[in-house]
Amino acid sequence: MKKLFILLLVCFPLWVKAIEASAYIVMDMDSGRVLEGKNIKDERLIASTTKILTAITAIHYGNLEDIVKVNQDILRAYGSGVYIQVGEELVLDDLLYGLLLRSGNDAALAIASHVGGNVENFVYLMNEEAKIIGMNNSTFLNPSGLEENDGKGNTSTVYDMALLTRYAMQNEHYRRITKTKEIVVKSNLKTYHWFNKNKLLLNYKYCTGGKTGYTKKANRTLVTTASKDEMNLIVVTFNDKNDFSDHQKLYEKYFSSYKRVKVLDKNDDYGDEYKLRNDFYLVKGEDDKIETRITKDKIKEAVNGSIVGKIEVLLNGEVIGSRNLYYEKKSITENKSFLSKLWDFILSW
Repeated sequence: MKKLFILLLVCFPLWVKAIEASAYIVMDMDSGRVLEGKNIKDERLIASTTKILTAITAIHYGNLEDIVKVNQDILRAYGSGVYIQVGEELVLDDLLYGLLLRSGNDAALAIASHVGGNVENFVYLMNEEAKIIGMNNSTFLNPSGLEENDGKGNTSTVYDMALLTRYAMQNEHYRRITKTKEIVVKSNLKTYHWFNKNKLLLNYKYCTGGKTGYTKKANRTLVTTASKDEMNLIVVTFNDKNDFSDHQKLYEKYFSSYKRVKVLDKNDDYGDEYKLRNDFYLVKGEDDKIETRITKDKIKEAVNGSIVGKIEVLLNGEVIGSRNLYYEKKSITENKSFLSKLWDFILSW
């Protein structure tokens, strides 16, 4: 009996060991489904994972080809930096690499000052962007994630940070930068060689990006993404001293026991003149039950391209997502008989 117990301990999957984070989440990037988590709505300091929002705000409101002339705002920066100097000129796109790969607090202030006109205006844009994303339990005071002089700092939840990451990963420029392992960047004064601080990106072949964070008050914070067999996942941890290891354990757990399935296909037949424009994918476990519920409106007076119904996807009895049905009026030619179409063809000659 003792030998059997020892054998079970040795063979038991590593990922069943407890995750040490005080708050964490695993989210399906495609559907937004929460696969696992703890304290997912608890508001906490988030340190430099803030820079995900800084980056996507700059991408949306700035011109990536702009030349950023570094001003004295960077003198307020401390902690991690890329060591740019006042008067130096860099392309905004290049500065974003310094922001996300090296977590440059000076880069954050230079970007904010350029895109927003000043740092305060940029922080306003960050909070507006957060509202659009649906980050209802998040507050941003600065673009870096450092605590202010009064000890207050940017706060969020692992759930909100997963929503942010899901949103950011839809942007091709953000995806390009966050997956970069190293890059050489030139300004008018210097040449920089930057390596990504995200160790998971370097050591775990399925990792596709993310952002590290640390302050003494927030402790270690980490956001990462990974993809395998068309399954795309997000993991966020707060206050986790073994964060890189825990992220990999969680990815391996779900990559080995779940699969990505297409629930709704836009090419399926949903009835005359009812069309679906987007597929719907879901990460599914062995015991999950998936159902669909369709609602159709009358189309007698519908305008071409208008919404005339909805298909809801239910996971284990609860709605996990939906897709709209659109009215696409058949052309007169489509409604004609075969002989009429043949006659039209002959006349066209």
